[in-house]
Amino acid sequence: MDAAYVTAIGVIVSAAVAGAAAVHGSRVAGRAQREGTALTGYDNLTQRLVAERDKAETDQARAEDRVEVLELEVARLRQLVIQLGGTP
Repeated sequence: MDAAYVTAIGVIVSAAVAGAAAVHGSRVAGRAQREGTALTGYDNLTQRLVAERDKAETDQARAEDRVEVLELEVARLRQLVIQLGGTP
């Protein structure tokens, strides 16, 4: 084997290794980007769900307060009906 033949084989092997490394690096970078996007999306979704849950809890507390007020009003009106001689 002469020097030119060995050099040509070396260049071919080097090109194949460099290509394989580039493909592997590209896959790793793509995977990292997808995972980063997934985590960002998960964080945004979590924040929206927490805000929605907080609003639902506030709405429920208001509704419960309103029920109490209405129950007191019903009791007052029943008493008034009884005082006026009616049957509730």
